[in-house]
Amino acid sequence: MAKQLDYHTIRTIFTRFQAAEPEPQGELHYVNAYTLLVAVALSAQATDAGVNKATRPLFATVDTPQKMLDLGLEGLTEAIKTIGLFRQKAKNVIRLSEILVNQYGGEVPSSRAALQSLPGVGRKTANVVLNMWWHVPAQAVDTHIFRVGNRTGICPGKDVDQVERAIEDNIPAEFQQHAHHWLILHGRYICTARKPRCADCLIRDLCPYEEKTA
Repeated sequence: MAKQLDYHTIRTIFTRFQAAEPEPQGELHYVNAYTLLVAVALSAQATDAGVNKATRPLFATVDTPQKMLDLGLEGLTEAIKTIGLFRQKAKNVIRLSEILVNQYGGEVPSSRAALQSLPGVGRKTANVVLNMWWHVPAQAVDTHIFRVGNRTGICPGKDVDQVERAIEDNIPAEFQQHAHHWLILHGRYICTARKPRCADCLIRDLCPYEEKTA
């Protein structure tokens, strides 16, 4: 775990990220708050590309909790069978759709606590929905952010909760809205797990990681 970087270094890092990609976007396909919630829930232990392959045709006709209930468990299971853990995920989506219809008038709630009360929705999923739909500067820490945060010292922590707090505490406020997207994309395409692409890294000169690649 790298030492926490200082304020000025972090500001320089995110200034560079912002200059390179002013409006970073998540890579999951969705058409509204409900389909975003479902897509993020389905993406656990799966790739965004794999989820999109299943959900693009699904969301073309099923874009509300009631339509999902009309499709039913069997229909949903068939639609997402290419996604890892699809049987349990299908059960969770049907259950959360029932709750949304019965308790929230078919709408997706906008508080973290309410979102996390839904089946299959953890803090990371809730934070993604809050950030991407309601533009709350919530930080969804995945494996990419955890790796990048600890490798670079941008937001080190022993677990995802510590990394989330490190982002909130140390990254300047004006970068908070897009912070997790910049970090995810950096980890997905540059600061990869096995062989980071250090030669292509925007922040190579500011990164304390000792095992840099050529």
